[in-house]
Amino acid sequence: MRTRLKAITIAAALMALPNAAAAAAPPSGPLKSCPADAVVSGTVCMDKYEASVWRVPNSTTTNKGLVVKIQQGSATVGNLTAGGATELGIAPVADYEPCANNGENCVDDVYAVSLPGVTPSTLITWFQAQQACANARKRLPTNAEWQAAVAGSPDPGPDNGTTDCNTTFQSGAEDPTPTGSRAGCVSARGAFDMVGNLQEWVADWLPRSTSLSGAWGSVVSPTGDLQTVGGAATTGEPGALLRGGSFLSQALAGPLAINGYNVTPSTVGFGIGFRCTR
Repeated sequence: MRTRLKAITIAAALMALPNAAAAAAPPSGPLKSCPADAVVSGTVCMDKYEASVWRVPNSTTTNKGLVVKIQQGSATVGNLTAGGATELGIAPVADYEPCANNGENCVDDVYAVSLPGVTPSTLITWFQAQQACANARKRLPTNAEWQAAVAGSPDPGPDNGTTDCNTTFQSGAEDPTPTGSRAGCVSARGAFDMVGNLQEWVADWLPRSTSLSGAWGSVVSPTGDLQTVGGAATTGEPGALLRGGSFLSQALAGPLAINGYNVTPSTVGFGIGFRCTR
């Protein structure tokens, strides 16, 4: 009897394996809906806005509910300020410590949030951005995912300072500008500011570029979006990719703009930010 019961138990466990594997598998087709802070792009939910990074005190105790809202994509600026959260990366100096440049000490500390009408966080390394996404139960998008989501965003033309993509530094203006404030700078899928404002980290690494490669061919990008992924280095840190261009990029910004020129995962710059996906 014991042998028979054991056989039945093993058989039942084996029958459950395909179902468990299916449950863990990624979506097999396009999504139909995403949280309010994101847009549908193929099989992923891409953040609608460039990330603002918030330090949430008591994130595992009294502010546990706030963290849940962040992870569900429903947190508002009001929720964050009521919980005593403070936005980071908007001062002239980086203020993410104790969340270190290499990503240490960031767990349960800093959270990436996709919100309209806020200054997106900058002066952040790839490692810090990755951890801020992870705390929000998101991740950095792959280069391919970012490229799919940016489609339809306009190539930079004259920056009128109000509705066009923020690609030209204007003396006395706020740079970067608040997320979603440039109404004409939106992709076909509904993601704002993927061109200009801040260059955005993506997940991919590659050999670090040590030369300026110029622009894409005229057939691909008549406006000459920046393309710097040539002349690979053989020593030092690997390269990390920045997409879209910033408020300093002018005509070199665009949906095909890709910057790997001496950019490493530990690079920090005033024109560098990110967005997450889930």
